[in-house]
Amino acid sequence: MPEAQAVVSINDRGFMYGDGLFETMPVVNGRPFRMAQHLERLARGADFLKIKLPFTLEKLQNFAGQLIEKNQMPEAILRVVLTRGPGERGYTPRAGGRSTVAMTLHPAPTLDPPTQWNLVTSSYRIAAADPLASFKTLNKLTHVMARLEAVEQGAHEALLLNTDDEVAETASGNLFWVSRDRVYTVPVGCGALPGITRAVVLEICPALGLPTDERVIKPVALRKAEGIFITQSASGIVPVTALDGEPVTSPPLVDLIRRAYCEMLTRP
Repeated sequence: MPEAQAVVSINDRGFMYGDGLFETMPVVNGRPFRMAQHLERLARGADFLKIKLPFTLEKLQNFAGQLIEKNQMPEAILRVVLTRGPGERGYTPRAGGRSTVAMTLHPAPTLDPPTQWNLVTSSYRIAAADPLASFKTLNKLTHVMARLEAVEQGAHEALLLNTDDEVAETASGNLFWVSRDRVYTVPVGCGALPGITRAVVLEICPALGLPTDERVIKPVALRKAEGIFITQSASGIVPVTALDGEPVTSPPLVDLIRRAYCEMLTRP
């Protein structure tokens, strides 16, 4: 339906409490990239939060195809939102409630030339071992405030540390760094979301002959990295040009990974 006609109840728990989940994925040549993996994570999150998913994953994929065709947007960003649905005031969910599902399309950012961001370390922290970090919940206030803090400092993105003062993720993506031609990322147990694009990069690197590793890292060690990049569904591979005001170089292998990712996006 047209956006102006798509309404959600003011009593929806997603609106009142952030009681829900979302997934965001690129659409390339009319095909949502890695949609099955995104929807599987959505289903795991729904099971964890005890929210009933009212459609099968296959049905959701069919809906996405219809939406892309209806809007004539073969290049876009697809967002899927699931909430617990309308409910009475109060934290306790009502038994037998009807969940809400919304699916929308948005203009896709340009990936070539690649987006480049400068980072600042946020004063906000995320829990080191929060089980909710495994899912994209609608409650993203920590990430919203971290991004706002970064923008106010003239940066593009915020680096988030966890409550153990370890590097966790950025406000909108996973973090990778390069050292001695090896590609590292943070273990998801540190509070980072197990991102889909993160998983794709961990597939790409071995195919390119690049060793990978998951390692806990402190901010002081990250500053000594030979290169840093961010992965996220909307912008893909984003090289970091500066961290807390200090310039960061981008080694050739980051561009190699980015080009391999772009090729994978367009592969039938």
